[in-house]
Amino acid sequence: MQIYVVQTGDNVDSIAEMFGISVESLILDNQISYPYRLAVGQALYIRDNTQEEERIPLYTGGYAYPFIDRTTLEETLPFLTDIYVFSYGFTMEGNLIPPTSDDMWMIEASLAGGVRPILTLTPLGADGRFNNNLVSAAVRDMEVQQRLIWELGRTVQEKGFGGVDIDFEYVQPEDRVPLAQFVRRLTQIMNLFGYQVSVALAPKTSSDQQGLLYEGIDYGLLGGAANRVMLMTYEWGYSYGPPMAVAPINMVRRVVDYAVTEISRDKISLGIPNYGYDWPLPYERGETKARTISNQEAVELAVDYGVEIQFDETAQSPYFRYWQYGIQHEVWFEDVRSMKAKFDLVLEYGLSGVGYWQLMNFFRANWLLLEDMFLIKRF
Repeated sequence: MQIYVVQTGDNVDSIAEMFGISVESLILDNQISYPYRLAVGQALYIRDNTQEEERIPLYTGGYAYPFIDRTTLEETLPFLTDIYVFSYGFTMEGNLIPPTSDDMWMIEASLAGGVRPILTLTPLGADGRFNNNLVSAAVRDMEVQQRLIWELGRTVQEKGFGGVDIDFEYVQPEDRVPLAQFVRRLTQIMNLFGYQVSVALAPKTSSDQQGLLYEGIDYGLLGGAANRVMLMTYEWGYSYGPPMAVAPINMVRRVVDYAVTEISRDKISLGIPNYGYDWPLPYERGETKARTISNQEAVELAVDYGVEIQFDETAQSPYFRYWQYGIQHEVWFEDVRSMKAKFDLVLEYGLSGVGYWQLMNFFRANWLLLEDMFLIKRF
């Protein structure tokens, strides 16, 4: 495997000839659309079919909504251990709320592809926001908790899920210990029947980190309670924040540095974003909102507007600016260089997995790179 950065004057024919590969494989692997234009600074995955090196086994998971495109799902499944169906909610009384879209087709397709479907549980309210009152009800009231655990068990068994993933965010500080106790109780029960339990963790860099996103999340307790955790190492650049990398590697490293002091490395999945953001400029706090875009869409924007893609060496992330209708935009996204930086971090720290938010867009070069570097575990 090699990564090549497009230079002025390059085209698909000259690059394919340079590396001795077919134009067809270059176009396919990098999802280059007709008429096969390239952006200067664009990073390309170059397939190398010479000698296969020994690869380290890796757990791979990712979140997807039940309305994912069928072709996208089918193309992604060969690269996954688990797929997290997003998401199930629950009421203040502990009754489970299924996704608004039917998920049975997704569960069946995953099982047919040898991938384990996981039920994702979130405390999302009717407004689509995380409701920490729901968390409090589930972790403090034993009657509510017992009903919720019973319904989770019934649904997992009836629908063919392989486990439960807990994605509770903005947990109140006073629920820190009760949440871990709930996860431990759920894990003990689910494990008796052969199901796994995982937890998504806000990206902390210290045990006493301030802020509602962090104070209710105890890495040590939750890491000990669950079978697996996923570090949500993304969203430094986010919809209402200032333009910056979604997952700058320097910040991701700080989270991993802390996580491995609290949680066994064989339980940790590194969270990886499969998207980018497009911000209109100038950025005004509380007013500017970035548009979420796929990584392929980002490259196509650079091509369409004839701008060069830059690469931030500190963040290990690509970015560029372009003008549209008199408004300047700034785009940050992921490419094979930024993905390799994250995979290298997994190897450096001896982590056992990766987890993607989210799988709604297929990024072939990412998966080919992952497969080059790791042996994907199957359940």
